[in-house]
Amino acid sequence: MAPRAILLDALGTLVELEPPAPALRALLLERHGVEVSDADASRALRAEMGHYRDNCVNAADASSLAALRARCVAILAEQLGPAAQSVDRSELLTTLLDSLRFRAYAEVPGALERWRAAGLRLVVASNWDISLHDVLERTALRGLLDGVATSAEVGASKPAPRVFEEALALAGVGPDDALHVGDSLDADVAGAQAAGIDAVWLNRSGEAVPAGVQAIATLDQLRP
Repeated sequence: MAPRAILLDALGTLVELEPPAPALRALLLERHGVEVSDADASRALRAEMGHYRDNCVNAADASSLAALRARCVAILAEQLGPAAQSVDRSELLTTLLDSLRFRAYAEVPGALERWRAAGLRLVVASNWDISLHDVLERTALRGLLDGVATSAEVGASKPAPRVFEEALALAGVGPDDALHVGDSLDADVAGAQAAGIDAVWLNRSGEAVPAGVQAIATLDQLRP
């Protein structure tokens, strides 16, 4: 049966992160007079993002998001060295956030518009903190969606079923009437299937497709 709703991952599916290291290097020099190498900026961002990924599920409100960001910028400063550690942390946080620039993949707005015109409900199901709502607004995607379920707001991360269950509730459908699309075989495909939802792997990088997995290269290829 054709689905009545499409559930969508966010990062890697709807939006991508522009390479942050060049932007971080430029902003550090321009705003703070701190010069770092591309390798140092990349290493520091990897450490900061690793901590973020492991802990974003806890950032469910403004105060917990501020605490997560404070720890992330402390990790960044530690990795960048003494010059960065001397920068005021609130100023360094602004620089970090300004270096994280998200953009919608080229085909995404058109795909969402077509699906909505066809009567499908569209809901994001993503491992992200509450700032995802702001990211979707800034990338002009929020108005094309019927709802957003984040791991932080439900208190569990994909592949656990709670994010999918919240997305289904926002869409107003049951598992049999939904299809989930995402770029992670574990979090998105296996997670959705464990929740009783058909899943499609968005394989933008052209990796080998495991047997039994439905895969597409762009959202334009999805014809629900």
